[in-house]
Amino acid sequence: MSAALEVPPRPLAAPVRARESAGDRAFRRAAFCAAAVVLALAAGIALELAWNSRQAWSRYGLPFFWTSVWDPVAEEFGAWPFLFGTLYSSFLALAISVPLGVGAAIFLTELAPRRLADAATFLIELLAAVPSVVLGLMGIFVLVPAVRAVEPALGRWLGWLPFFEGPAYGVGMLSAALVLSVMVLPYITSITRDILLGVPGPLKEAMLALGATRWEVVSKVSLPFARSGILGAVFLALGRALGETMAVTMVIGNDPKASWSLFAPAYTMSAVLANEFAEASSDLYLHALVAIGLALFAVTIVINGLARLLIRPPSRGAA
Repeated sequence: MSAALEVPPRPLAAPVRARESAGDRAFRRAAFCAAAVVLALAAGIALELAWNSRQAWSRYGLPFFWTSVWDPVAEEFGAWPFLFGTLYSSFLALAISVPLGVGAAIFLTELAPRRLADAATFLIELLAAVPSVVLGLMGIFVLVPAVRAVEPALGRWLGWLPFFEGPAYGVGMLSAALVLSVMVLPYITSITRDILLGVPGPLKEAMLALGATRWEVVSKVSLPFARSGILGAVFLALGRALGETMAVTMVIGNDPKASWSLFAPAYTMSAVLANEFAEASSDLYLHALVAIGLALFAVTIVINGLARLLIRPPSRGAA
């Protein structure tokens, strides 16, 4: 009786499963090939930069990074002024943009009316689409004259600090840091806002129900919950600042000297590549410039890798 009630298997089930399995295998192989192409491109760029900078590494070795002399006429090259200028300008830009970006994101998510928040978010994201050369032109015609007018007062009041000594040129590290802060501000604000929007509402409502103020909800619930995402946004902004070329080149002064003074002209790795690559008159000169490009590539890869590890969905962080 039980045997008569058994339902025989359908003969078409196996071919359907076979077709689905073949489609899955094809999709997996196609996705693997796409990922392999991306990795191969990154590895190819790194190998090409390493090969075309071999003369600089064979002559200077690792001291190339902390040698301060950059004299193409005498063929003496050191990357320290450019490495210092890149890191210094980037961290100054973060010191300006991180408080502003995080504060703006908190306002847009916790305090601003919905219509105002949507309009402000659109304008902030639109700022990220402005070409860097346009920001550089605005820096030359607007920011540099303003900085030149302010720097003498800063020198009188804070000249006893090494950061505010020297003549006021207008072009220099301070102008470059301000331009970079404007460029990375939209990234910090937009990513931080998206992370804060992912904070579970019941957590904030529970704090408010217990009598917490709005600031206590932000400081004890929203910011701790979004800490890793905000840190990832900062790293992404740092990677953007490290690789910026045109806007910084137009306002930083392009002087291969390392100085802590915000008034002094400086140089960055991307700026020296943009300015001098076409003028390289010897193989060693060219290889030294490519070595700087390889260093910039490595720093950018590390920064972006750390950022990708830190940016995770809020639900994972809560788990």
